[in-house]
Amino acid sequence: MKITTFTFNPFAENTYLLEDEAGDCCIVDPGMMDETEDEVLFRYINSNGLNVKFLLNTHCHIDHILGNSSVKKAYNIGLWTSEKELAVLEMAPFASSMWNVPYRISPQPERFIDEGDIIEFGSVRLEILFVPGHSPGHLAFVNHLDKTIIGGDVLFKGSIGRTDLPGCNGTDLVSSILNKFYTIGDDYVVYPGHGDPTTIGEEKVYNPFVHI
Repeated sequence: MKITTFTFNPFAENTYLLEDEAGDCCIVDPGMMDETEDEVLFRYINSNGLNVKFLLNTHCHIDHILGNSSVKKAYNIGLWTSEKELAVLEMAPFASSMWNVPYRISPQPERFIDEGDIIEFGSVRLEILFVPGHSPGHLAFVNHLDKTIIGGDVLFKGSIGRTDLPGCNGTDLVSSILNKFYTIGDDYVVYPGHGDPTTIGEEKVYNPFVHI
């Protein structure tokens, strides 16, 4: 699986494009806040002849959903995310006003997904983990063949997701990291919602918030 990272909006949010070798792909957390940023992602997809199969949100904080509407319109695909994120999604207009970022209204989820579900496109197989704490329905997408985790805002290089926003729970976040991420394997690479990738093994030792 090829992972391409695009960093969008004032929050420097990482939007991920996951591709298999035949050209099928999946968009995770599109953060594009305007047509200029849309064009960056869409030009890459279209110039490479990719076939967009899925639109996924790890969670529905404003910086991760700004491009949901434009992706649905461009590729006629529905949004998949956790049912527990509906309340967060409904708060998006308020969050847009609070953070002073433009908001193109996200479509409602077409399908709800949860831990244990598997998403497959081409040769790619993603296992879903339920990892709440930063948000009530936060999900992560794990490719065991490539040992990669699209982790959203759970675990960062040297840090963890915020726990001071509505719906956050610090105890749940630490539990998600310890009992889900840290049990997968030290050589798995985490692609976070902000910043650079890291490994589970590195964070176990050096993360100042959750280390073992």
